[in-house]
Amino acid sequence: MVVLQPLQVVANSPFKLYGDIQNYFITQASLRHDVANLQKQMMLQGVQLQALSSLKGENENLRTLLEASKVASQPARLAEVMYMGRDPFTHKVIVDMGATKNVLPGQAVVDAAGVLGQVTRVFPYTSEVTLLTDKELSIPIQVERNALRAIAFGEGRDNTVVLPYLPANVDIKKGDKLVTSGIDGIYPAGLGVAIVDSVRTNASSPFAKIVATPVAGIQNHRQVLILTSDTNNFVAKDIEQVLSKDANQSNKAKKDNSSRKHNAAP
Repeated sequence: MVVLQPLQVVANSPFKLYGDIQNYFITQASLRHDVANLQKQMMLQGVQLQALSSLKGENENLRTLLEASKVASQPARLAEVMYMGRDPFTHKVIVDMGATKNVLPGQAVVDAAGVLGQVTRVFPYTSEVTLLTDKELSIPIQVERNALRAIAFGEGRDNTVVLPYLPANVDIKKGDKLVTSGIDGIYPAGLGVAIVDSVRTNASSPFAKIVATPVAGIQNHRQVLILTSDTNNFVAKDIEQVLSKDANQSNKAKKDNSSRKHNAAP
């Protein structure tokens, strides 16, 4: 057996070489398959990680909104922005709450930081919200530092608001915070509106040019709060009473017409 051992090794060497080569290619194919699966899994996990980051930010925003709704002096309902307005020259968004949820024109729309805008049109299941920066929207404000009252208008060109028709010597400085004054009955007093960016004067004009940036995340978040007030509730009740009265009158008219036709029949 000792003498024949080298001959057996030589005789088995082709088979061993064939097996080693076969195992090598099988291992290579398995490794390539595993690498392809790992790459695919890594890509899927990358996509999920991106979605997770987005969901994390959305969750934090929802938590902040819920905390804001708890401390708000007025009842608030959570709505979600569906899409931007059709007109590129206006600053409007569409939210997923409408007349079926008792949303009314004129209700204030806010987020956790401050005022976003106002409901301007209501449809059965959606509503149009005009943002604070739209040129057609104005809001009564006051300077938080000295309680000076004014009216802020949206510029419409970018995400800023202006305070026109104020004298050149007005006591407003860069960095002043503008809040709602509450005198219009729409926005509660004390909500954040904007931070003054610049105060410019011109010798040829008696008025100062004051530009401010809104504090609310007008272009950032998808969730907003729609505030309701006692006035809105009264209006909703009046609308409901009018609609109920019209429906009763319509039903009564139909009954009268049917009774007349029945009596006129031979």
